[in-house]
Amino acid sequence: MATAPTQSKASSSARVGPLRKLDRLLGIAIAVPTAALVLVEVFVLLGGVVSRYVFHHPIIWSDELASTLFLWLAMLGSAMALHRSEHMRMTAFVGMLSPPMRLALDVVATVAGLAFLLMILPSAYDFATDEIPVTTPAMQISDAWRAAALPVGFALMIAVAVARLLAVGNSRHVFGALLAAALVGGGLYFLQPTLEDLGNLNLVIFFVGIVACLVFAGVPIAFAFGLATFGYQALTTQTPIVVVVGRIEEGISNLILLSVPLFVFLGLLIEMTGMARAMVNFLASLLGHVRGGLSYVLIGAMYLVSGISGSKAADMAAIAPALFPEMKARGSKPGELVALLAATGAQTETIPPSLVLITIGSVTGVSIASLFTGGLLPGVVVGAILCLVVWRRNRSEDLSHVTRASAREIGRTFVIALPAVALPFVIRAAVIEGVATATEVSTIGIAYAALAGLLIYRRFDWRRIYPMLVDTASLSGAILLIIGAATSMAWSLTQSGFSRDLAHAMAGLPGGVPTFLLVSIAAFVVLGSVLEGIPAVVLFGPLLFPIAKQVGVHEVHYAMVIILAMGVGLFAPPFGVGYYAACAISRVHPDEGLKPIVGYMIALLVGLLLVAFVPWISIGFL
Repeated sequence: MATAPTQSKASSSARVGPLRKLDRLLGIAIAVPTAALVLVEVFVLLGGVVSRYVFHHPIIWSDELASTLFLWLAMLGSAMALHRSEHMRMTAFVGMLSPPMRLALDVVATVAGLAFLLMILPSAYDFATDEIPVTTPAMQISDAWRAAALPVGFALMIAVAVARLLAVGNSRHVFGALLAAALVGGGLYFLQPTLEDLGNLNLVIFFVGIVACLVFAGVPIAFAFGLATFGYQALTTQTPIVVVVGRIEEGISNLILLSVPLFVFLGLLIEMTGMARAMVNFLASLLGHVRGGLSYVLIGAMYLVSGISGSKAADMAAIAPALFPEMKARGSKPGELVALLAATGAQTETIPPSLVLITIGSVTGVSIASLFTGGLLPGVVVGAILCLVVWRRNRSEDLSHVTRASAREIGRTFVIALPAVALPFVIRAAVIEGVATATEVSTIGIAYAALAGLLIYRRFDWRRIYPMLVDTASLSGAILLIIGAATSMAWSLTQSGFSRDLAHAMAGLPGGVPTFLLVSIAAFVVLGSVLEGIPAVVLFGPLLFPIAKQVGVHEVHYAMVIILAMGVGLFAPPFGVGYYAACAISRVHPDEGLKPIVGYMIALLVGLLLVAFVPWISIGFL
């Protein structure tokens, strides 16, 4: 009687083994060219800067080539993120369920993504073929070479999703998810005549109801946005889906966004070369002997590193391992550490070159240089308020075993840290002085960090470069696909007249500017916790920034307010994804930080209100 289950298990292993090998080969086939694209982009943009600024002979085709390769990088990076299960998704509710239910919802999420990809692929192919007659101005090649990235990227994601479904051991879950997707899709199709008569009520059905159901079920945010937009356009309008593909392409391929993967790579590079640790050691030598000193170091180090990497995950990964062991040795509880780390993640969202700042500049047209200048002081103000909480909580810390660093030791650590501390100022000066654009300046940072690692810090592990390139492409692809999907959704909202109605409603709020800012803060705290910062900015930035200008709020000031509000939502439990990222990096259970983080969240809200109602903090140095 025992042979049947044994044979079944053996046949299952025989089936899954080759599938896992195929999945691994598929991952390699995507990862190698994607990593190469990141490296090529660095050299193309850096070559353009050197040629223009040093030799005064600009390469006229460099931006065009970079733009073409960037779309390929975004789409292949999205496929890489899907293969590595790194697409952004909300897991707060899914994490509360039993393991069998989590597995079932994971299958549902895969099927939902697959459904979107299968439906969008034909239109992506049509979009690419429509670009065949179009010739690029500088390189004089067909624009189809660039547009082909869309159908190729979607096709690769389909292959990844299918391989994942085939490898699922429980076929009942797979068939159940496929049947549910078919029933929902078929039901909406048969309801099409009714939906067409509902007018703007469809906005609530698709962009609130369906998006909420998908997001809370753990479907990656990009696919949730894509499914809702596809359904809305296909079932309630006469718009060809190829137009939706065009909006996705438009959202992804803005050349300003090329700085996203490059700054992510820069963040990984400064951690690998030891630059981040050098800054931490210098700050620790200054403040390590005072009560709560290492907590102040954490706040200051996150501020400095955020000015280099632009990636919150990279910031936290660079700082936490360098500080937490000593902080624990001094008696700090793990929950307190992860709470402060999450709070500093929210505090430094405005520090240039924050990816959210770059995204706002991309979708709203606000000057990147102005955003970079305006973001520095709000981070200082909020950090100072966090320091007050640290001071209050560490008044009784025992420092009897801690020795104060000598002046010689402080001087030595300062000299070692100086090249690292100078990097944020080099990046900012390059943009302000016109040496490089906001897109190109990241390559200057990469070259600077690489030379510092090789010649000064003598820490440059060549074996880590390829994994870093793959990590960069995967994270960037996940972010950029969200931006593309959110751009198409925002366009749908605009075409429906929703933006006009929203403008009238917001402009007509009683109380003028204070009420408008308070409503915006409440909205973006919620949006930051559910959608994370970048999707929320892409969706609502183009709608709300004109309204802010209409009611008399400076666009840079408004950008700082909504970024800090989103940061509070992003890092606040129980929904904030950033909080769980901080827990993962700190290797601390989320439950341990729930009580300590309350005080820091209150401090963040106080700082946010101060920034909101004292505009000079954001625009005083413009």
